[in-house]
Amino acid sequence: MDGRTVLVADEFVTFGNVHMATLGLFAVGAVVVVAIGRSDRRASDVPLFCKVFAVLIPVVTIPLQVAQLLPSEWNFDTSLPLQLCDFAWIVATIALWTGRRWAAALTYFWGLTLTTQGLVTPDLGSDFPEPRFLMYWAMHLLIVWAALYLTFGLGLGPRWRDYRTSVLVTFVWAVTMFTFNVVTGANYGFLNRKPNDPSVLDLLGPWPWYVLVEVALLLSGWALLTWPWVLRGRRSEVAATEPR
Repeated sequence: MDGRTVLVADEFVTFGNVHMATLGLFAVGAVVVVAIGRSDRRASDVPLFCKVFAVLIPVVTIPLQVAQLLPSEWNFDTSLPLQLCDFAWIVATIALWTGRRWAAALTYFWGLTLTTQGLVTPDLGSDFPEPRFLMYWAMHLLIVWAALYLTFGLGLGPRWRDYRTSVLVTFVWAVTMFTFNVVTGANYGFLNRKPNDPSVLDLLGPWPWYVLVEVALLLSGWALLTWPWVLRGRRSEVAATEPR
């Protein structure tokens, strides 16, 4: 030994202090964006907060994704923007800027059922303040906050046709990623094998069964997430037609 100290970056610990602090930040942000969304429901056009939020997501996300492509951060299995979250932030930006229901529905389904898995059981080796840590959490937090703002805030809940569109788009992504993984040996979307770190997929059995179970859970779960909004829409229509 030459007496020099070698500094090694700490590894992220699931449910460690940093993770719990980040989840606390998420909870506070969730309450705030829903409250803002409810106050924005009275706006006749796309609210200003929507526009600001829509700009904030790519401003934060794009530089962090570019950083992953640098030689010091490059990893073929993780650096390419092919995970569902990499598409979810784009859809969330579209939904916030335009108020389109199909985009809001995709953000809602992807954000509340898939991105939240990354909040609870992150597949992350880097700790704060490494670029991968910042990119991972910025992307995941902003996507879920956008989903909560659009639906529980603004009230842009999905309809059955939005459900069908979301299922179709997700199916196309899954088939494309599975094929890409087979050809390259990667594992984007964890469609070809489970992540190295513990995750909720461990509860669903071995491959390929966990993929099939996940598909069944998504189809049924998304249907359950759609049903209350459809009922709410029907009640609003009935109330609007009733004589005053």
